[in-house]
This record gives sequence, C-alpha cells and structure tokens, in this order.
Amino acid sequence: SLLLALSLLSPWGSVGGSCPPRCVCASNLLSCSQANLSAVPAPLPRFTAVLDLSHNNVTRLRADWAPARLPHLHALLLSHNGLAFVSTEAFTHVPRLRHLDLSSNRLRTLDENLFSDLGELEVLLLYNNEISTVDRTAFENLGRLRKLYLGQNRIARFPLELLREGTRLPQLALLALSANRLRAVPAGELQALPAWLRDRLYLHNNPLVCDCLLFQLLDRGRRRHLSAVEDFQEELRCFPPGATTLVKILDLAGKQPLNCSKAQEAVLEAHLGDSVTLGCDSRWQGVRSRHWVTPGGERVLGDGGNGSVVLLANGSLQLRALRPEDAGTYSCWVAGPLLNETLYVELLVHNFTLHGPHDTLNTAYTTLVGCILSVVLVLIYLYLTPCRCCCCRGTEKPPAPRDDSINSSVLSTTPNHAGGTGEPCGSHVASSAGTGQNGRFKGGGTPPLPTRQGPKAQRKVSDPDSVSSVFSDTPIVV
Repeated sequence: SLLLALSLLSPWGSVGGSCPPRCVCASNLLSCSQANLSAVPAPLPRFTAVLDLSHNNVTRLRADWAPARLPHLHALLLSHNGLAFVSTEAFTHVPRLRHLDLSSNRLRTLDENLFSDLGELEVLLLYNNEISTVDRTAFENLGRLRKLYLGQNRIARFPLELLREGTRLPQLALLALSANRLRAVPAGELQALPAWLRDRLYLHNNPLVCDCLLFQLLDRGRRRHLSAVEDFQEELRCFPPGATTLVKILDLAGKQPLNCSKAQEAVLEAHLGDSVTLGCDSRWQGVRSRHWVTPGGERVLGDGGNGSVVLLANGSLQLRALRPEDAGTYSCWVAGPLLNETLYVELLVHNFTLHGPHDTLNTAYTTLVGCILSVVLVLIYLYLTPCRCCCCRGTEKPPAPRDDSINSSVLSTTPNHAGGTGEPCGSHVASSAGTGQNGRFKGGGTPPLPTRQGPKAQRKVSDPDSVSSVFSDTPIVV
C-alpha cells in the first residue's frame, strides 16, 4: 500500500505520465542523454521542466516534436546530435523556455524569426556549429535574452546593430563571437556600448585586420579590466596591412606601419555656458548605488547648491552653465553587486563660448591687425604720397638763380621767379592788368613793387597768398 501511495504521489505514476523508454525520470526532470535516439520520444509528460536529449542522433527538429503544449518546460538540451535543421515553428508549444542548448551540431543558418516564439528565453547556446549566415530577425522578440554563445562557427558578419539599437536585445549581457571568421568590427560603435556589455563581448581568435580604432577599443578595455580583454590578451590578434602573420592587437602602440597611439579613457571638452552630462559607465550591471565627487572634493548626492549640478536617475552627472572653475577630474563611486568601482572623467572647459566671440583670440587678433595697419599707413605716408602736379611732368623747371635760391623763404616749397616757365597746376594767367604779379591773377589786387636798378633788381618779396604751411608738404595755391 505504501508503494501504491508513493506511485500515486509521483507525477510519473499518474495517467499519461509514464517515463519514456531509455530515459531517466526524476521528479519533473526527464533525461534521455546518450540513449541513441533518432527522434524526440513521445509522448512527453506535460509537467516536464527539464528535458535532456543531448548526445543522440536527432538530426531534425520539426514543428511536431512537441504536439501538445509543455507549459512548464524551461530547459531544453539538444547538444551533440548532428542537428542540421530546426523548424521556425519548433518552439511554438514551449513558450516558457528559458535555457536552450543547440551547441555542437551542424546548423548552418539562423533563419528569419527562428527564435521569435521564445519571449522568456535567457540563455541560448549555439557554439560549435557550422553557422555562416545570421538573419537579423532571428533573435526578434528575445527581450529577456541575457547570454548568447555563437563561438566556433563560420560567421563572417554578425548584425551588431542589434546591440547598438538597444531595443532588440535590451537585456543582453554576454555575446560570444570568438573563433569565427570576422575580419572587421565597428570599433567606434562598440565603444559606445555600455561597459557592462563590453565586459562580456568576446572577439578573440578571429582573423581581424589591424586597425587603430580596434586597438584603442581593446586598450581601453584592458585598462578598465574588462574580462573579454584581460582574460584573452594572447588570443586577441590581427593581420597588419599587407602581412600574412598575426600579431597581438595590444602590441600595436607606436609600432609601424600603423603606429597607433593610446587614447585617453574619458576626456570631455566643453565651452563656457554649455551644459554637459558626465556618464558613469560602470562594468557592473546591477549597481546598487553611486555618487559623484567634484574636483573640489564636494560629494554630489542630489541637486547642487544653485541647481547647476544634478545627479540623474541613471547615475550620470549633469553640469549646467559651465564656468572656468568647473574644469577638473570628476570621480564616480559605484557600489556593484560583487565589487566597488571608481570611474574618472576629466572635463576641459574652454575659456570662451562656442557661439560667441573668443576673448583671448579676439584680443591678439585686434592687436596684430592694428600693428599691421599702422605700418602700412606709415609706408604710404613716406613713400606713396600722390603727386598733385599732373600738368608739369613734361617740362623741367630751369635752375633758379643762385641769389634767388638763397633768399627764398624756407616756408615755401615753390619759390617765386620772375620769368619762370614752370607754373603750378591750377594757376590762371591774368590779362594785361595783372602783369607784375609773376603771372598770377590777384583777385584783391596787390600794389606793384617799385622798380629797382642794379644787380638785385629781380629780387622780390614772397607773395603772402602763396606761402605754404610748415606742417604740409603740398603748397596751397590760389
């Protein structure tokens, strides 16, 4: 009677709950590993939670392998079966599946919407297959997927845009793409991924082409002690341009032909009056708490004094209306689930606004332009004074008499000669009434000089209307 009672209490003793042949049943676990099966045993009990079919000969997984719904099944193991075909409807009746192992088989492609029925899937193992083509919709609707193993395949291109968008696989924390045929990866886009994802992004043992952006991506990971880089430094290799021998990617710094330079971890540049956000890019996903410390040693837990410093909900620090004294190194203290972590962000604040005038540059520029203009004006004044005697260039003035030159006024650049032929521009020859005026017309009239006799008879006094100013080198003639 005791055995009968135990059989009734056991799920396998109920109607339709018999353990399939060549399988081992324990509670809700059904193990048919290494049973030399060529198909999934039927019928399967409805309450099966773990189904192990590894190390068999199940080469095709059709849509009818589970004719009835298995609402409790959360782990399905199908590794080492030589599996070459999986129907896109194969997982219709197992919507609660959280762990799926399809590793070490002969799968070649991941077709469109292959896993779209597994909305609660968390771990997907596809390593050690022959996969060369991955459709970007194969992982559609996998909103809870955390670990995806695709190593040891033939993948030449993986749709990494699934990671960049952040909406296809929002919970993904591990992506293994090691030992494939990747030749290049978008290093700039990978650098923009959160550190907790880059910490488990495995790219080693791929025939990558050497690139400085790739080097800087991995060099930052090494300094941050990211596991995907720190644990596989020897296996992270690449082909230099034109070479056939692999070299270590982390040894490219300062070496030919690329001569890559190391990039700083976190340096942010801004201008006066800007608003910036400093990210706390921790490698721990389940962060319990975090706080910031300013360059002045002030601890930021919430809004700053005047609201210019704000701690955001995602742990980032926002600085508004930047001032020169805001520059410096900011520290983010993170309390992770396993260990604590401290991140540093250096902020450079340029001493001018981005859209306004640059103070320092404006001052230097104005001084330089002023000096150049001054020199140009002096040169023009000294050497390029325009000639106003446009009508007298054809004839030369005869030399003045010696005594007239000696007695001419130092205040006039044009001495008065009685019989001179070189007349200044703009002079008017008067009629017979104007004789005795050195050929000049006098509107107001000047009394004629008395006639003198002797050798000095030609001497004249200077005409007061033709005297030039000592402050001008151009005679004023009326």
